[in-house]
Amino acid sequence: MESIFHERQEGSLCAQHCLNNLLQGEYFSPVELSSIAQQLDEEERMRMAEGGVSSEEYRTFLQQPSVNMDDSGFFSIQVISNALKVWGLELILFNSPEYQRLGIDPINEKSFICNYKEHWFTVRKLGKQWFNLNSLLMGPELISDTYLALFLAQLQQEGYSIFVVKGDLPDCEADQLLQMIRVQQMQRPKLIGEEAAQSRDQRLSRGDVDQAIEVNHPFDGTGMLDEDEENFQKALALSRQEIDMEDEEADLRRAIQLSMQGSRRSELSGSSPQNVPQPSHSSQTESLSSEELRRRRQAYFEKQQQQLQQQNQTPNLQDKATLSSSTPESGPGGDMSEEDMLQAAMNMSLESVRNHLNSEEEK
Repeated sequence: MESIFHERQEGSLCAQHCLNNLLQGEYFSPVELSSIAQQLDEEERMRMAEGGVSSEEYRTFLQQPSVNMDDSGFFSIQVISNALKVWGLELILFNSPEYQRLGIDPINEKSFICNYKEHWFTVRKLGKQWFNLNSLLMGPELISDTYLALFLAQLQQEGYSIFVVKGDLPDCEADQLLQMIRVQQMQRPKLIGEEAAQSRDQRLSRGDVDQAIEVNHPFDGTGMLDEDEENFQKALALSRQEIDMEDEEADLRRAIQLSMQGSRRSELSGSSPQNVPQPSHSSQTESLSSEELRRRRQAYFEKQQQQLQQQNQTPNLQDKATLSSSTPESGPGGDMSEEDMLQAAMNMSLESVRNHLNSEEEK
């Protein structure tokens, strides 16, 4: 198939493509065909002038556009016929009575030129096989011998005019090659418009997919790929953990503040008269920083530990039992862990609440 010359459609130059595909080479250009059309126009003008240049018919002829070509690139059958005469070829109408009387089987011909309205294309035999060389196709279309007559009959039914090309066509590489081998075509070539429509549909389909992706996963310039999104989710989880830890630390601080506040109130209530108003320490406690709070808490626990050690030196076992129930256990070397200090603070807070309730009952 690669050896077959095939020009694809450009503009309205189907007459040029038809001739070049027939002759299997770039034999004619739009300029050369325009020159032939102008010659035909001049010959027709001269014939009309024979009846008088002042006649109404001649003036009407001059005002009419050319019938042999137009600005779009269309060329008439007269232009094609005159172009083929250069190569000793002539055209005969396929369905004319003169040709039909010859009774020639289409398979025994060499080529056909088909025309419908302003479109021209060639059907030619190369080697031992027939090919549709329509310039609207993406490539040559193989036509079997049994299908050729049906193909031409279908064209006639659709309104095509078919011309038989008589004469010896110039030699070409494709004809020589296909004399030795036969080709097979698994798929019919698509029309140029069909190919463009499919490409457009594919682009639209890809556009719909992209739009759907954008709707589900909008990308505004800060969007992330899958890996980035996974990292973002991990960072978000870590942030939530940190927030939870901060919440726990805040709860711990509030518990220690309450415990210290309760112990101070109990101490003040034990040393001051009941009718003296107690100052509020909540605002002062809230204003303390975490470092100051930790320092005061540590000092308080050290004081409690020193009292515990002093009491351990006395032989009074009952006092030891009382102190052991109200104070935290100390670890090796007198150091206390954070958890022990928290437990001690909670015990002290409960003890303060009990003392406060007892004092309220006595009142």
